[in-house]
Amino acid sequence: MGERTIRRLLIIGGSSVVRQAAVRGAPAGSWLEGMLARKPRMLVPVALANKMARIAWALMTKQEDYKALVAVAA
Repeated sequence: MGERTIRRLLIIGGSSVVRQAAVRGAPAGSWLEGMLARKPRMLVPVALANKMARIAWALMTKQEDYKALVAVAA
């Protein structure tokens, strides 16, 4: 469950990403696009918050910098 404030902030951030994806469209083939297609729209921000928390935890425990995936144009 963790810290309430951090959990709330992660969900707010996930909601913002989902809102922008609804307006602009999610990148084709992305994790977010797949989740929006499969799951109810209110569940996706929580799943995204969970994913962001797991990434943050991994970065902190391994003491590494975040390396974003580079999109390859086909």
